[in-house]
Amino acid sequence: MPDESSTPSATSIGILGGTGKLGAGLALRWAAAGLPVTIGSRDPERAAKAASDLRAALPPGSASLEGAGNAVASGHPVVVAAIPTDGAADLVAGLADQLAGTVLVSALSPLAFDGRGPRPATVDGAASAAELLATTAPGAKVVAGFHTVSAVTLRRADEPLDEDVLLCGDDEAAVAVVTALVDDHLEGARAVHCGPLRLAATLESLTAVLISVNKRHRSHAGLRVTRL
Repeated sequence: MPDESSTPSATSIGILGGTGKLGAGLALRWAAAGLPVTIGSRDPERAAKAASDLRAALPPGSASLEGAGNAVASGHPVVVAAIPTDGAADLVAGLADQLAGTVLVSALSPLAFDGRGPRPATVDGAASAAELLATTAPGAKVVAGFHTVSAVTLRRADEPLDEDVLLCGDDEAAVAVVTALVDDHLEGARAVHCGPLRLAATLESLTAVLISVNKRHRSHAGLRVTRL
């Protein structure tokens, strides 16, 4: 059993790649819900500008939302990797010391595109992007999740999400931290613990499915697991 006392609570959140669509949407939702957020970027000035734009959309009484370099963003008890898959391992490797002991949420979805649309892909020969990050930052407690949540829906912060967020991870206490982030701080969303981190490839592949669904139906659909 994991030592729950050694797993941090989500008192604040750092988002690597927080200037991207998914990271920015999560930052907006969590800051509006009262959790301090730092969005990171390789370019701190770009992160500061993105944070300023997001703050303008926050309601009164929201928590702080700041922008900084990825090294600063990684200094939180919970860190979300919402970065492009290409180069993710190198970025996380460079932050491995700062990430030791943190809950590292991998929202990466390796995809390949051709004329027929997206399909799941592999990254650096690993079984999944989440497992690659777990190897790259062995001191972090990696949880895979948020692969089926639409960035467009996240930015509509005044509307409930009305969907499930599928999670998997080997550290039960870390999964519980991310579950609370979803259940308590993302209105209308429900976290569903799907099992160990070895299932991450399956969750990551669902991104391609949802992109195809949303393109075909011109929607921003999410997923619900029924009869739980």
